[in-house]
Amino acid sequence: MRMMAVALLALATPTLAQTATGKAAAGVETPAERLPTDVRRLTLLVRSMENSLKLYRDVIGLKVNYDQNLTVSGVALPAGVPGNKVRLVLLNGNDPFVGWIGLMEYSDPPLEADAEYPKRLKAGGTVLILNTDDAARRCEMAKAVPGVTFTAEVREQRYPGRNGGPEIVVMGCNFFDPDGLLIEMNQIVSQ
Repeated sequence: MRMMAVALLALATPTLAQTATGKAAAGVETPAERLPTDVRRLTLLVRSMENSLKLYRDVIGLKVNYDQNLTVSGVALPAGVPGNKVRLVLLNGNDPFVGWIGLMEYSDPPLEADAEYPKRLKAGGTVLILNTDDAARRCEMAKAVPGVTFTAEVREQRYPGRNGGPEIVVMGCNFFDPDGLLIEMNQIVSQ
C-alpha cells in the first residue's frame, strides 16, 4: 500500500481554530468540554526523503523537530519486513502538539511502490488541506519539487460559511506530492 494514513488535521485546540494570520475562524468554537481525542500526526510513507523534505520543509514551511534512523518491527505498522531500516522525520506547523506531518522512508530494504502516480482520486483516497501565509508564492515554489504534479493552479475558491456565517474565500492550488498524496494548499482571504 502506497500510504497508510488518515489526512485529517482537525481544529482540535483553541490555537488551531485560527487562520494563518491568527484570526479566529468564523463558526469554529472551542468545545465546552475537552474532546477525548486530538488528531496528532499524519505519517506518510515516502519514496525519497529528500524530495519530500523539499516540499514539506522548504516549500510548505514546516519545521523539522525529529530526524532519526530506526529499525521497525513490521508488525505495529504493517509495512515492509521485521528489522526494516527506516528514517523518520517529524515536522510541525504552529501548534506544538497537533497537526504534525511524519515522513518515513524505508531504506533497507526499500518498500515496494506503485509504478504510477495517481492522476485521479478514488474511494479511499486522501486529501491533505494546508493553510499557509502566501499560497500563490508557495504554490509556485512547489512546481520546482521533483515529482509534484499539479491538478489545479492558484485560484480563488468560495465556500458557504460555517453555521450560517459569512462566505469563506480562499486562494490556493491543488497538487499531488512526490508520493501521490493530494494536497490543497490554501490561504484564507476572508470569512
